[in-house]
Amino acid sequence: MIENKNHIRTIKSYVVRGGRLTLSQQEAIKNLWLSFGLDRQLGLFKFEEIFANKQPVVFEIGFGMGDSLVQMAKDSPEFNFIGVDVHPPGIGTLLKLIEDQNLTNIRVVQDDAKVILQECIPDNSLDKVQIFFPDPWHKKRHYKRRLIQTEFIQGLLPKLKEQGEIHLATDWENYAEQMMEVLSGIGELKNQFGAGVFATQNERPTTKFQRRGVKLGHGVWDLVFNKR
Repeated sequence: MIENKNHIRTIKSYVVRGGRLTLSQQEAIKNLWLSFGLDRQLGLFKFEEIFANKQPVVFEIGFGMGDSLVQMAKDSPEFNFIGVDVHPPGIGTLLKLIEDQNLTNIRVVQDDAKVILQECIPDNSLDKVQIFFPDPWHKKRHYKRRLIQTEFIQGLLPKLKEQGEIHLATDWENYAEQMMEVLSGIGELKNQFGAGVFATQNERPTTKFQRRGVKLGHGVWDLVFNKR
């Protein structure tokens, strides 16, 4: 699991929040990590060995408590899913859900997604990257901490296969606008729904953060782009 190592200091797009692990979360991490967890120390992930098949791979950054990721894995057994997050309660809950649902097509990483992409994901290996409701850092002075920046997306692109998909979602309108500006400004990407158009339909499950945003009166914006 996550370890502190010396890396070039960069602006973090997340804060590891406090929160006591429940007994069931602790037990899940203790008992299930060897079966479903992936560590940075493995080096480049060999997906065919990890999943024992050649199915397409979906990489999710920031799965929260894991409920929507589990639903997608149940609904799409023909895909393999790798979920990356840094929050221990979410890690424990997702591991427990994987066991409860008897799923074999999910693996879990507790680490910085940027580091995992750089050190563990082979080039041209991902069929889809999805980032749903990342921390909006809604104060203007914190915009620089937002994950979706040109540099990040450019670093992500080599990991995607040709025609690979990037699916983003947010309930903050100005973040949605920033996402659209970033993705539209990269020539290697094409908007599935037309230039400057947000996705009008998608099949992803509703997430906890989406439900919370809707209760607060927020809209929801999805963006779906493909690598040319």
